[in-house]
Amino acid sequence: MPTRTLPIPQVMRALGRAIEDHELPAIEKIAEARQHHAFHVLISTLLSARTQDATTHAASERLFGVADTPTAMGALAPRQIEKLIYPVSFYRNKARHVRATCRLLVDRFGGQVPATMEKLLTLPGVGRKTANLVLILAFASRDNICVDTHVHRISNRLGWVKTRTPEQTEQALYRVADRRWWADINLYLVTWGQNVCRPIRPRCAACVISRWCPRVGVR
Repeated sequence: MPTRTLPIPQVMRALGRAIEDHELPAIEKIAEARQHHAFHVLISTLLSARTQDATTHAASERLFGVADTPTAMGALAPRQIEKLIYPVSFYRNKARHVRATCRLLVDRFGGQVPATMEKLLTLPGVGRKTANLVLILAFASRDNICVDTHVHRISNRLGWVKTRTPEQTEQALYRVADRRWWADINLYLVTWGQNVCRPIRPRCAACVISRWCPRVGVR
């Protein structure tokens, strides 16, 4: 059992140092390689849901190699997009969302990715997780928290929140975490969740914050 619960800033500092030994998550790698281009971040994030990082990265690069703009991508047939992004999870649905999103970007937003939560949520297949990550990585927002399954799981394991859904976790984290950490929570916890604090059989012995972690829900 932990001797005491470590405050969020100290956990974040410890994880910030620890993740330097691990690869960046796929979307961060794509964002860096493509100079945080909003369209590339948006499409890669749409493809990433319930998909392994290596698959997301490869599928994104294949798609961008054929069509690199909303106009070009929106002109592709759904079947073409399916072939390019396979085997991402739900590739048929994602192909339709990608095509529809590209056409909407051209028709409604002049070919540009909107920079507000309200407008991003009007795009097909875009939920709060995708919108938050686009705002953080493409528009350098420090006012958003992106919550995926890793962030939801680890936030609850650490006892930061007690929530049932990622949407509830996002709202709870706004209340308990200092604003300075909001934009970094996803990068830190996703990297840690992929490598150490895994869903099944977490590597607690290799965790830099294990002595302070209450391990809520870990058997």
